[in-house]
Amino acid sequence: MAAQDGQLNGTELGVYVGGVLVAYSTNATLNINHSTRSTSSKESGGFAENMEGMRDWDVSVDSLYAWLQPDGTAISNTTLSDIFTGYIATRAEFALTFGNTSTTGIGYTKYTGNAWCTSASITAPLEDTATFTATFQGTGALTQTIDTTP
Repeated sequence: MAAQDGQLNGTELGVYVGGVLVAYSTNATLNINHSTRSTSSKESGGFAENMEGMRDWDVSVDSLYAWLQPDGTAISNTTLSDIFTGYIATRAEFALTFGNTSTTGIGYTKYTGNAWCTSASITAPLEDTATFTATFQGTGALTQTIDTTP
């Protein structure tokens, strides 16, 4: 699906952990933050004064919780089990991408950096689809890449 009239369909954006798309994702959020540091003093006239401070970023993803594909075969994308065994249990840092990694064209944007998985939770409602949420905290710079391929 391409952007039409400048609008982008959110289905085109995904979260890739270690280069592999998170399986059955239904929602994803990228937060980019810029904190300020106080420079207020008695000369500030009662108003807060600030300067630049630390920047940080994090990503969260909501997904359907599954162990196998509907046909009984193994899931080839990243599952909660993969996130747990590969990154939480081992305390491993990994490459994370937010965006579209398979489509090219002018304007397609992706964000990449290294991250840690800081939380994972499973929701199992009565007679409804089980889901999971994972949160990733970035470490170091977040790089934005905008495709210029015609």
